Amino acid sequence: MIVGTAGHIDHGKTALVRALTGIDADRLAEEKARGITIELGFAYADLGAGAVTGFVDVPGHEKFVHTMLAGGGGIDLALLVVAADDGIMPQTREHLAILDLLGVSRGVVALTKADLASPDRIAALTVEIAAMLAPTTLAGSPVLPVSALTGAGVDDLRDALALAEAETLARASDGRFRLVVDRSFTLAGAGTVVTGTVVSGRVSIGDQVTISPLGLTARVRGIHAQNRKADQGLAGQRCALNLAGDGISREAISRGDMVLDPALHAPGQRIDVRLRVLATEPKPVTTWFPARLHIGAAEVGARIVPLPGALDPGASGLAQLVLDAPIAASMGDRFILRDVSARRTIGGGHVIDMRAPARHRARPARLEALRAMALSDPVRALAALADQALVDLDSFARDRALSGAQLDRAVADSGIATIAGTRHALAPARLDALRQAMLDQLAAFHEENADLQGLGRERLRLMLEPRLPKDVFAAFIRAEAEAGRIALDGAFLRLPGHLPRLSPEDEALLTRITPHLDGEERFRPP
Repeated sequence: MIVGTAGHIDHGKTALVRALTGIDADRLAEEKARGITIELGFAYADLGAGAVTGFVDVPGHEKFVHTMLAGGGGIDLALLVVAADDGIMPQTREHLAILDLLGVSRGVVALTKADLASPDRIAALTVEIAAMLAPTTLAGSPVLPVSALTGAGVDDLRDALALAEAETLARASDGRFRLVVDRSFTLAGAGTVVTGTVVSGRVSIGDQVTISPLGLTARVRGIHAQNRKADQGLAGQRCALNLAGDGISREAISRGDMVLDPALHAPGQRIDVRLRVLATEPKPVTTWFPARLHIGAAEVGARIVPLPGALDPGASGLAQLVLDAPIAASMGDRFILRDVSARRTIGGGHVIDMRAPARHRARPARLEALRAMALSDPVRALAALADQALVDLDSFARDRALSGAQLDRAVADSGIATIAGTRHALAPARLDALRQAMLDQLAAFHEENADLQGLGRERLRLMLEPRLPKDVFAAFIRAEAEAGRIALDGAFLRLPGHLPRLSPEDEALLTRITPHLDGEERFRPP
């Protein structure tokens, strides 16, 4: 289990992690000198559940919210810290809003510095915190008074976290491997090491991986999972990977990059999303609204294009994000949008399509396709997409980080029909309609052009809907010819029973002309 701290500056997050684990997560000299967390800190401990729990300690100061966001993705449980003497503060509310937008649904509230507050103050603050949590994904989370100084309540908090660890379901590790990089450094005698959370799949020593969006190729030389040496790293674990390869260095890899299965490397710079605007926004989000996108551990400039119109404060809807630089992400990844001055959180949501079109992005057909793509269940999404248009199965699997086995199961369970010889599919009814339209077009052409050999392949392709790519259409007509429904005649297509013949008028003309082509008259043209 990965636990992420959240809360206002100086409310005791780092001290609480130290009390729980015995590890000081502040590692920088400046952090120790100033007494505040500036960078992400990490600690690990067995809290009594027999498993290693990882803690990600994040800064609470508003100037370092971008660093908090880098550690906010991939956590299983939020440890929201509120100081009993200060109470709920601005960064408490912003961190809670971010956790809500990230979809974190499991949490514990630690009421720190409980030794500085009276029982009545703690009781009143508990009620206030419960009301603050009520409209969020963390509604109903327990509130536990603790004091890192005296140790009061720390054991109760440790027990609550150990229970949560025991109840944490292992993340599915049968997808393709993705690790979000939050640190990159050089270790003497080992070389380049990156750390981060494995968000899907698994990785083993010796595996070939790609650093995205850079496109660098590397080999995994060593793995530490949950701060222990391991042969494998699994989804849900914090891992350190020792990487080797051409161009692999501490400077080449930075926070926000992603280490992934080479099949998943396809960064995008224009993405379609579902966006929820916070009710605290002062005005609607309109076309080309500037923002800073935080996704995984990456931060990049973005322009927001709501689809099909402006999004009011508190509203949700489809939008396109046009980015300043490409990013590595997959369908369903959560993101946060903040204003360009980094003073407030605008909203957040999840990724739908990593390869969004620049034109016709708000047409009804496109919006309908986005609603189908937004379905989290790959079986339902495949069925809905194949009912609208041709589905590229490999792209579908890549954009959802599905393994080959996961894709095969989804195809089988969705009941879609794969076009023979290709990795493309349609709903059975759509494929039947496409086949019938082809036969109808050929029949109509033969009726009007009985003397011609057949219809040109490219001309027929452009007449059919959905319009298949050339290679897919070539495979489709080959399969139809093998089934005996059509005949391939050089560059032309025809129905099997069709033979070129003259029209009745031309037949009569030929009958009149033929006698003049034989006998003595053949050398005396009229």
